Amino acid sequence: MKNLVVGAAMWVCAAHCLAQGVAPRVKVESGLLEGRMQGDVAAFLGVPYAAPPVGELRWKPPEPPANWIGVREAQQFGARCMQGAIYDDMVFRDPGVSEDCLTLNVWTPAIGTAAKLPVMVWIHGGGYRAGATSEPRQDGQFLAQRGVVVVSMNYRLGIFGFLALPQLAAESGRNAAGNYGLLDQVAALQWVLRNIAALGGDPGNVTIFGESAGSFSVSALMASPVARGLFSKAIGESGGAFRSRDLTFRPLAERERGDAKFAKVALGSSKLADLRALPANKVLQASLAGSSPKFNPDVDGYFLPQSVEKIFAAGQQNDVALLAGWNRDEGEAEQAPPGGPSAVQRLKTLARTEFGAHSDKFLLVYSADNEAAAQRALGEFAGDRSIAFSTWKWLEAQRATGHQPVYRYRFDRSQTQAADKQSLGAYHSAEIEYVFGALDSKANRLFQTEDRDLSNAIQKYWINFARTGDPNGAGLAPWPPYRAANGWQVMHLDSLCQAQPDGQRARYLFLNAVWGD
Repeated sequence: MKNLVVGAAMWVCAAHCLAQGVAPRVKVESGLLEGRMQGDVAAFLGVPYAAPPVGELRWKPPEPPANWIGVREAQQFGARCMQGAIYDDMVFRDPGVSEDCLTLNVWTPAIGTAAKLPVMVWIHGGGYRAGATSEPRQDGQFLAQRGVVVVSMNYRLGIFGFLALPQLAAESGRNAAGNYGLLDQVAALQWVLRNIAALGGDPGNVTIFGESAGSFSVSALMASPVARGLFSKAIGESGGAFRSRDLTFRPLAERERGDAKFAKVALGSSKLADLRALPANKVLQASLAGSSPKFNPDVDGYFLPQSVEKIFAAGQQNDVALLAGWNRDEGEAEQAPPGGPSAVQRLKTLARTEFGAHSDKFLLVYSADNEAAAQRALGEFAGDRSIAFSTWKWLEAQRATGHQPVYRYRFDRSQTQAADKQSLGAYHSAEIEYVFGALDSKANRLFQTEDRDLSNAIQKYWINFARTGDPNGAGLAPWPPYRAANGWQVMHLDSLCQAQPDGQRARYLFLNAVWGD
């Protein structure tokens, strides 16, 4: 295969590379990369954006990557960061787990400084415990075909990304510890700022977007002064770093107490030298035990000087255009065993247990006068508690103190299982393959023409937003901004895309009143 080195001049690689059998090459700050063609898009995979966080660099902020001599192959995904086999819907195309995992991928239809295409930087989900960029459902080639540069990065997870110890805070020089995975994301964005022009992107037009923990990360990056100036727009898919039962960002001091106890008991030492000398797999396995703490981000005083809620309330966030929402069926209520209490009874019990004196109000906003409706209400509350309410709080906070446009959506399209044609609903993460135009990555789903049309529409909305901060465009259903003057319009993404006033606002106002700010 021929090779082609691209210099400063603009050169549209897609058609030429494909026709001539050329392996695309590009010069970035660390050296020369040789990628590969994916259709008519040039892909550069497994590119180091930071030094391997091993040995003395374990539990330290990311360091710059080393330069290399000659040509570095960038045709395969890098190893995924240390994690257990936690989610059975995650399929990976990488060599496996490793501490040496801080790599990113770039898909581009054009290489050169003159292209100045919008840049979309994806942050994968997985509860800060699992995930990687190599999943087929989040392959960037199909979005890139539409005239954007797509970037995705691996970042440290679990105990490797979020361990908080007093000793780590002391050695940091900032009295901060625990957010190494989020600092990895910042390092990747800094790499984009320095290098993306050579890959056809505009460093002044970067949109960050992510799902689940990736969406929590997007909201945290909006709040963080460390990320200031690294992006100009944000898209959040299912989750915000506000109040969430599953992914609470706790104060550093609280995290230090629990993590220090864990290190001493489960890892046998509280000395950093001892902990850094332990084999990575031993650390991982100890962290996966049921008694281990939740290694989530924390309010560390540096990446987050105070809670995300307080930063937004003070208007100190990175004030960028925001598009965010969630899926209709984020939560699923457990079915009662035969002979057990009815759904109506379980809903009333939940109301008393969770809301006490406010239980009557709860039963008004989660109204259910029959078994089917009560079962649905139980599922809706489960989704609100884990994902939807925190995302709603993020949207409301940006509306209250920000000055850039805000857009809200709900993904309503139910997926169908191919084997038995069973409806799976619009479950958590179901929108990912629609966003990336990667429906064919899910061979076990029965997709119809309507699904492909919806995927096409979502890609257009997301890319329009990345270009201009406004998702609207020719051939698309109008998407009004999210604001009081128009009834808090929500774009419902389904076989028919349609914006409607928020019909569930009373529910979230109730939760906000009870759970507090």
